[in-house]
Amino acid sequence: MTDDTITKGYARRNPVADFKPGDVLKRKTVTNCARIEQRELPALLLAMENDTGTEITRYAMWIMARTFLRTTELREAPWIELDLDGGWWEIPKERMKMDSPHIVPLSQQVIKAFQKLKEITGDSEYVFPGAFDRKKCMSNNTILSTLARMGYHGVMTGHGYRGLASTILHEGAKASPILMKDGYPEAWIELQLAHMPRNKVSAAYNYAQYLDGRKRMMQDWSDYLDERLNQAKKVA
Repeated sequence: MTDDTITKGYARRNPVADFKPGDVLKRKTVTNCARIEQRELPALLLAMENDTGTEITRYAMWIMARTFLRTTELREAPWIELDLDGGWWEIPKERMKMDSPHIVPLSQQVIKAFQKLKEITGDSEYVFPGAFDRKKCMSNNTILSTLARMGYHGVMTGHGYRGLASTILHEGAKASPILMKDGYPEAWIELQLAHMPRNKVSAAYNYAQYLDGRKRMMQDWSDYLDERLNQAKKVA
C-alpha cells in the first residue's frame, strides 16, 4: 500500500507495517555436514573396504579418512605434491580453503596406500584421475555417491571424517588406549584440519608448526582406524 493511499484518506494506516520479512520469506537454515556417530565408525570402515566401486575410489575414501583433508583438496591432488620417501604431503596455498600452505604428515599405512595407488594412476598428473578422462581429476560427486551406494546417504559426507577425527582425537585414550592419554593438543588438531587464521603472518608461522607432534598424531589415528576395522571384521 502506497503513502498516497493513506494521505488521500482511503485508509487510516498501512497494514504492511504489521508484517515482518520472516512472515513471508522462507528462513535460511544452516546445517552441519552430516556425519555418523563414533560408535558407527567400525561399520563404515568395513563398508568402505567391501565397497564394489572402482579401486581408485576405494583408495580415495580410505586416504580421506586418514588425512583429514577436505574433499576438493583430496580429489584435485597432483602427484607432484607428495613426498613418499619423506612421508609428507605439501599442499600449496592456492589449493587450500584458508589460502595458506598445508603440510600433511603421512602415516606408514597411508604411504603404502599411495605406493600401491601409484602403480594404478602414476601415469596421470592426478593422484585420483577421472573415471572417463585421466587428464582431469576425480568428479566432485564421487565421494558422496559412493557413500550413498554404501547406505550412508544423508548421514555421512566426505567432510564428516574431519569432524569425527576431531572429536575422537580430543577424547584420546577415552576413545581407545591406542590414542594419547589426555587427548591431543588443540593446536595439533586445528593445524591438521587446516583451521588456520587468515592473517598472512600467522599462517606463515603455523605452516610447519608442531610437525613432530602432528606426525605422531596422524600415525596414532591410522592405527586407531585399523583397530576399529579389525573390530568390525571380528563381529561380521
